[in-house]
Amino acid sequence: MEIRDTALSDVKLILPRVFGDSRGFFKEVWNQREFARHGLNVNFVQDNFSRSCRNTLRGLHFQEAKPQGKLVWVSRGEVCDVAVDVRRNSPTFGKWVAECLSCENHRMLWIPPGFAHGFRVLSDEADFQYKCTEFYVPDDERCIRWNDETLAIDWGDVDPAELIISEKDANAPSLKAMFEV
Repeated sequence: MEIRDTALSDVKLILPRVFGDSRGFFKEVWNQREFARHGLNVNFVQDNFSRSCRNTLRGLHFQEAKPQGKLVWVSRGEVCDVAVDVRRNSPTFGKWVAECLSCENHRMLWIPPGFAHGFRVLSDEADFQYKCTEFYVPDDERCIRWNDETLAIDWGDVDPAELIISEKDANAPSLKAMFEV
């Protein structure tokens, strides 16, 4: 397993070793010893799975009091995955990183606690999986508007009218309103 820094050094791009033959492939998505060797001492408490159709945009979500670290990957399809630093005292507060994750490239992302997370589906359908370091607490969930002008996230070449966005995500506050910065 190879673990690389991204433009935000706390967010890690993970390239698992993939063993393939005529039957298909095998890959290890989580190994506590390997992560610890790279200084990522995490304890996962919950696994999640979502299926979404093309141009579904989910996010940008985070938990405030009990922030979740997330190990995310795509088991079918392709997404543009985004992490935004929402740690108020961080030198990279308000900065974001995006990676293309797909079943073909096998890439995974480690998104540490204190980051908002979202993704847009690029394929006809995508199965998205993630392991979390904290349990989901509905009353603790916060959301930042996906098209916040301050963040200026590049979600790829898409007509905003074609995006499928929940009412909650469409009506989310800006980063500035959320954090009064």
